Amino acid sequence: MWVYLPAMIRFLINLVVYFVSALVGIIVADLVFPGFSVKVGFSYVVVAAIFAIIQAILSPMVRSLTERRASAFMGGVGLLSTFVALFLTSLISGYFDIDGIGTWFGATVVVWLFAAIAAFILPFLLVKRAVKEVRN
Repeated sequence: MWVYLPAMIRFLINLVVYFVSALVGIIVADLVFPGFSVKVGFSYVVVAAIFAIIQAILSPMVRSLTERRASAFMGGVGLLSTFVALFLTSLISGYFDIDGIGTWFGATVVVWLFAAIAAFILPFLLVKRAVKEVRN
């Protein structure tokens, strides 16, 4: 049981990072695209949570399949898993809609881009905060 504890902690930390970065990406996509609509209020949290869980499960699977079968497509793994996660989230959640093919592609890129930026910056902020707390 304790052997798996570090892996579980890493997965939970990654899930939090996926959630916060997904929330940022979804809010930006909602502001940028008129065809991307999230119902007001708490539904942003629900949509981001569903998206983050799907993305946390789907991303390693897609990456693994791509590494083994089509290594030339490694750069598109994030975009592909973001698109699939948005699609599945739209099916599961009744809290948001994406209308139009252009909005689907644009929202995929925007959610992926802002989620990637947030996922890159967030661990640094968390480590900085943790170091500060340890020093105090």
